[in-house]
Amino acid sequence: MAEAMHQVDLSTCDLEPIHIIGRIQSFGWLLSFSSDSIINHVSLNCEELFGRDPRDLVGLSATEFLSQEALHDIRTRLQILGSANTVERMFEVDLIGDGRSFDVAVHNSGRSFVLEIEPHEGGKRRDFVSYVRPMIERLRQSPSIEQLCTSAARHLRGLTGFDRVMVYRFEGDGAGEVIAESLNGMVDSFKGQHFPSSDIPAQARKLYTRNLLRIISDVDDPTVPIVPATNPNGDPLDLSMSGLRAVSPIHIEYLRNMGVKASMSVSIMRRGKLWGLMACHHYSPLRLSYSVRTASELFGEFFAYLLEQKETDFSNAKRAESMRLHDEIMARVAGGGSLLEAFDDFTDSIRQVIPFDGVVGWVDGRFVGHGSVPDQTQFAALARFLNTAGASTVWASDNVSAVYPAATEWADKAAGLLALPVSRRPRDYIVLFRGEAVREVKWAGNPEKAIELGPNGARLTPRKSFEIWKEERRGYSRPWTDEEVSSAEALRITLLEVVLRLSDAANAEREQASQQQDMLIAELNHRVRNILNLIRGLVAQSKEGATTIDDFAEIVGSRIHALARAHDQVTRKDWSPSSLYDLIRTETDAYASHSLDRVVIEGPDALIAPGAFTTLALVIHELMTNSCKYGALSDSHGQVTVTLNRSDEGALEIDWREEGGPPVKEPSRRGFGSTIIERTIPHELGGSASVIYPVEGLHALFLIPSDHISGFETPGVVMREPAVEPPQPADFAGELASGAALIVEDNVIIAMEAEDVLRGFGFTDCRIAGSVGAALGVLEGAHVSFAMLDVNLGKDTSEDVARALEARAIPFIFASGYGERSLQSSEFKGVPVVTKPYGERDVRSAIGRVMKGR
Repeated sequence: MAEAMHQVDLSTCDLEPIHIIGRIQSFGWLLSFSSDSIINHVSLNCEELFGRDPRDLVGLSATEFLSQEALHDIRTRLQILGSANTVERMFEVDLIGDGRSFDVAVHNSGRSFVLEIEPHEGGKRRDFVSYVRPMIERLRQSPSIEQLCTSAARHLRGLTGFDRVMVYRFEGDGAGEVIAESLNGMVDSFKGQHFPSSDIPAQARKLYTRNLLRIISDVDDPTVPIVPATNPNGDPLDLSMSGLRAVSPIHIEYLRNMGVKASMSVSIMRRGKLWGLMACHHYSPLRLSYSVRTASELFGEFFAYLLEQKETDFSNAKRAESMRLHDEIMARVAGGGSLLEAFDDFTDSIRQVIPFDGVVGWVDGRFVGHGSVPDQTQFAALARFLNTAGASTVWASDNVSAVYPAATEWADKAAGLLALPVSRRPRDYIVLFRGEAVREVKWAGNPEKAIELGPNGARLTPRKSFEIWKEERRGYSRPWTDEEVSSAEALRITLLEVVLRLSDAANAEREQASQQQDMLIAELNHRVRNILNLIRGLVAQSKEGATTIDDFAEIVGSRIHALARAHDQVTRKDWSPSSLYDLIRTETDAYASHSLDRVVIEGPDALIAPGAFTTLALVIHELMTNSCKYGALSDSHGQVTVTLNRSDEGALEIDWREEGGPPVKEPSRRGFGSTIIERTIPHELGGSASVIYPVEGLHALFLIPSDHISGFETPGVVMREPAVEPPQPADFAGELASGAALIVEDNVIIAMEAEDVLRGFGFTDCRIAGSVGAALGVLEGAHVSFAMLDVNLGKDTSEDVARALEARAIPFIFASGYGERSLQSSEFKGVPVVTKPYGERDVRSAIGRVMKGR
């Protein structure tokens, strides 16, 4: 009888009280205290923190053990706790007043406050939260939801170092599918595999909606008990919002069966509901600092916003298609007649928005069918069934025979349908059909788990095999998406409007029919005018010169690099005044390297104060690039003459003249570049600017006030080598790209940028290392043929890696935000250095210099 009462099924896991487990993971400590600071719960490992038996702490005031400053900060955070689902975090807190630093978190738990304590990571503090913004900016560029999810998995793996990061989407029944992942190359892929709902039971999914990040640092951690186990009322401490909460034995067994030693999950919320998880696996213990976990949680929240935005954009696009379909159908049937007379025309329009294999029109007992559909007798019976499904909304199914058994008679023609009622009475329909689409679902192991006696008692034991188990689903069509159903509902309203209008036209006098037609034409005219106004507005707001995304990126990139070059020039001289001659020559080298002799500088050199140098750099940059695109340097004959003069008041006069190039005429509009040339110096430096466009060439005259000029001097003679175009990737790809490219960079975003550049050169295997130890490990375990080293890696430099590369005769280059001055040792003076921010051309040129010296 007892066995009959204890039924073990899929709901058994749902009953496990994982939020009151009574233990924490051992990498931290826990205190719980009341509103008057009396300690009521404590983890048993607190002796190492406070130096006395943890049981002796219970019933005493926390003020006896925590420093006054720390307790003040904790109470301040308690004051601003937003809700029971809020966790306040503090970093690098001197908690006890003995100089030791801790990271702490505090949250409500019933009428108590829970304080969780972890050791603060030593050494240089890394502001991992600052990584999130550039990561999100890169995600924002993803053109599709699939690519967005893949990019998110890749960035989270780069931030945390997990072996596998998956984007896991829940389905309606609680099961889920891995829709994207990023791997370290040594672990198996789970992408495309399904997991049953019992793998993440209902109470775990509920906790994921409250506590957005869950970490398991080591599945073999013995964990630490919390004492006392219950309060005086017999209630255990609720650890729903705890970051240290120990793990369910069932889940630990599950992870061990999978071979996973550490894991983390970040909830993906959509409009208050759990959409999915970013699930992370590691095959050795892995403890992440609280700052990394905080950054990961923030990244997950921003990713959820981007995901919702992408889905909304997709829905809006479908809605726009529906509106276009409305207009098209209204135009096609505006001439009168019945709905079925225009059937062929508007069903072709419907197919462009909602794909189907067959379509039936059923109006006033008349049957019209195209494609793979039931015959008239079969459909008449189906129409009676549809009358019971509700005539005021769309009805859809991807497995009709499951709810309408008679559909098995025509299963060879259709398996799913989408029905649109098109009359006020339940008799007229437009029905779209889809044929059977045999679908192979890949499960990560057999989803039908066997009931067996496990190490934790009689229950549904986690499976021990995760080999792919394939299920073939028959009798189903391709599912109707939410967007397709929404489009169908909008279409139903359109068709109802059509039916009503056609009915009025058929029953009214000629004059009424004419008025109805005029109304339809007026509506179409109104819609066309709205569309034209919209197009005009878009054109008015898109006046800039960029015609493509690549053009836009090139324009913005070139301006950023102009500022970077100006910044380098200033910082090379320890933020002292810099030469205007050098600035003009630098821009000439960058954009007119084959026309050096056609850019002539006359007059005394001016030393520009650092505060004005970047402003002037942007103006010179715009002048130089415009000349190369449209002016004197755009052909092989023109010349630019830049004359510098000192005025009587000590101001700088710059006379920029172009001649000998193509005929010039004044532009009809002022773009952003023209705005920089004409307005920047007056607005930012208090000077003046004048630009005219005589036919022989542009003439610009600028006046820079004397307070921005540190002095004038005689220009030095500069000997220039002939410009050499950096080699193309094909020139060195065969030799270098035969092995792996090692990228040593401690910033995740910059490392991935470098990876993209090197992959563009032909490197198919790029290994990223963020520390000296990790880089040396890659050298030991992989065939590295080329390396790109960031000079400064936090507290270390990459010089040890450079020595190891030289010992192996592996070519390499340096990258640094300090330029060549960042090299501490003279032994690498001959190694090329690219200065951040660098581009593809800079890296290509550096590689060319390396190959030339071999």
